Amino acid sequence: MTPETMEKVIDKDAEVGAHIYSRWLLRVYDFCVLGIVSSYAWCCSTKKVLLPFFRENIGQNHLDIGVGTGYYLANANVPKNVRVTLLDLNENSLDSARARFGREDAILVKHDVFKPLPTDEQYDSMSLFYLLHCLPGPLSRKTAIFSHLKRNLKPDGVLYGATILGKGVPYNWFARFIRRQGNKEGVFDNYDDNKEEIVAALEQHFEEVGAKVVGTILMFKSRRPKL
Repeated sequence: MTPETMEKVIDKDAEVGAHIYSRWLLRVYDFCVLGIVSSYAWCCSTKKVLLPFFRENIGQNHLDIGVGTGYYLANANVPKNVRVTLLDLNENSLDSARARFGREDAILVKHDVFKPLPTDEQYDSMSLFYLLHCLPGPLSRKTAIFSHLKRNLKPDGVLYGATILGKGVPYNWFARFIRRQGNKEGVFDNYDDNKEEIVAALEQHFEEVGAKVVGTILMFKSRRPKL
C-alpha cells in the first residue's frame, strides 16, 4: 500500500479536539496560539525554544503528527530532499499545512493517531508538537500511542515533541484561564497530564529518553525503540 492510498481510519472520540480547526481559526492560530498564548500563558517561546527543537531533530524521512498550520515545517528550513508526511484528523489542517510548507510532494494522511499506522514505512523522525494535551484521556490511553508509533520508527530514528502539562508546573492566571477554557470546550484534555507518567511511558517503549520542562511545556525526545 502506498502512502497516497492509505486507509483512513477515524476514531470519532479523537475527533472532538480536532473539529475546531476551521479555516478561520487556522488563519489566526500562529499569532494567537503559537505567539501570544505560548509566550505568555505557557511561558515557552515557539520561535526561540520549540522551533529550534523541531529543526534539530527532523530526519531524512519525516512524519509530522498533528500538523496544525504547518508552522514548524514552514520555518525549519527543511532540505528539499527530505521526504515529509503530514498526518492529522482534520482535512483543513492537512491542506493548510501543506500549503504553508510549500511542498506539493508532501504526503497527506487523514488518520487517527490512536490506531496503528496503515503502512509499514519506516521513518527517521516523528514529531508530535502540541498533540498529546489535545487527545482525549486518560493519560495512559494517550501515551499508549507510543506502542504502535515506535513500530514505524527506524532503530536509529527519533520520536520527539512538546505538550502542555496540566499539573506539576507553575500556572499563571492566563495559563489557568486557557487551560480551563480548553478543557471545557473539549479542545484540551490535560488536567492530569504530568511529566512523570509521560516519561515513564516513553521509557517503556524506548531505550533512550530525554525530557525537560520549559514553563508549562514538556519537551521530550526518544530513540532506539524497544520492539
